[in-house]
Amino acid sequence: MSDTEFRPEARSPRGFQDRRARDLNAERRILDAVSKVYERWGFEPLDTPAFEFADALGKFLPDSDRPNEGVFALQDDDEQWMALRYDLTAPLARFAAQNWETLPKPFRRYAFGTVWRNEKPGPGRFREFIQCDADTVGSDRPEADAEIVAMAVQGLEAAGIPEGGAVLKMNNRKLVNGVLASAGVTDAGQTLTVLRAIDKFDKFGAEGVTLLLGKGRLDESGDFTKGAELAPAAIDTVMRYVTAPGQTTRGAFLDWLSDSFSGSAETTEALAELARIDAALKGMGVSEEQARFDPAVVRGLEYYTGPVYEAEIVHNGLDGKPLRLGSVGGGGRYDDLVARFTGERTPATGFSFGVSRLVVALQQLAWASDGSKGAESRGPVVVIAFDEAAMGEYFAVARQLRDAGIAAEVYLGRSGMKAQMKYADRRLSPAAVIIGGDELAAGTVTIKDLDLGREMASKLKDHDAWKSERPGQVTVPRAEMVDVVRRIIEGA
Repeated sequence: MSDTEFRPEARSPRGFQDRRARDLNAERRILDAVSKVYERWGFEPLDTPAFEFADALGKFLPDSDRPNEGVFALQDDDEQWMALRYDLTAPLARFAAQNWETLPKPFRRYAFGTVWRNEKPGPGRFREFIQCDADTVGSDRPEADAEIVAMAVQGLEAAGIPEGGAVLKMNNRKLVNGVLASAGVTDAGQTLTVLRAIDKFDKFGAEGVTLLLGKGRLDESGDFTKGAELAPAAIDTVMRYVTAPGQTTRGAFLDWLSDSFSGSAETTEALAELARIDAALKGMGVSEEQARFDPAVVRGLEYYTGPVYEAEIVHNGLDGKPLRLGSVGGGGRYDDLVARFTGERTPATGFSFGVSRLVVALQQLAWASDGSKGAESRGPVVVIAFDEAAMGEYFAVARQLRDAGIAAEVYLGRSGMKAQMKYADRRLSPAAVIIGGDELAAGTVTIKDLDLGREMASKLKDHDAWKSERPGQVTVPRAEMVDVVRRIIEGA
């Protein structure tokens, strides 16, 4: 390649990330664990395409030459706009409408996959990430919402959140609507702005939300977010609701809400639904610590019509102070989404885990608990390659380990012994298998316990002592190799 030839810069687009074994393995473990929870509750798996027609995504109707605000869109050969799915709920609504006559009702499905959002990226906020959802379509019972909440609680535990480290916060959009109506907020656009302001309560606090309910808020970067422009009295009403004092039980909190904000038919209906959710949660053994009511939970998406819920991780760090890691999932009832296709109201409710964010949260929890950065992904056993003529033997040894269910590889670079051992160490391999001329002649292998070697290396500061100790290295008959390596892996 000549010096004048173009060379692209190796770079990643903002909001997109490369993920290596540690993160990928963590994601797979979470998906496997949460999927098993969903299946125990009777939900069936469903997969839908990455692309949907843009007009099917609900929130993002094509209203310009290129309808890509919030989504990544392209125009197909037939001039129809398609967009990468923004979440897994809108595709479910399309699927349910398309197949409703043949589906069992209610239809209970779970799904996981990548979603894409054409939004401003930030810390822990990506443009491409993985979600894992469970939804019930076709039941208007509040108990269906309670079941989703209880299942989400179990999903968090299965994912690895320690006991007491997460809480499901619940609210009802009908209750919010009643409060806004009492404050004189009736315009649909203004209502949405208010909901999005309340949704920022955990991030900006009471002061920030108050600004967003009024003229607007200027952030530290200089960006200005226009507010809902409510009157001062209306702001006071909304903030009195959002900053409701915490109660010891779900029942006590409902009593407070009833005393403070009841009156309209919509508010009365919302409180009745929350009471039934509370009763069902008690029947399913969900404690007050695991799930509670919180008026600041509204969820920003427009399509929610009733109960809404959000999973938040809160953990005490090494200094004993609460470490807030934010929301790792949420959902709610969306009774109008399927109707966009059919014209008939079809009740539905669901919950979504943000798997990529959950992985980050679990890693932060490990750091907060013990100061570690979380376990790295283990590599395979590495068979050291000394001699070109013996490559067949090396592969036979690797095959023997794989046949026993042990991950193994033959080193296929062209470096010497020292570089090969460094390679195995960087892979976090539990052991290296060394087969030189003496071992080939005697039918033996030398096995180096790299885990023990790493531990001993941190204790033996003197290089000569290190060489004389040769920690964790043993020569055994080849027939005993699998048992010795397995004991190393299991830490025996």
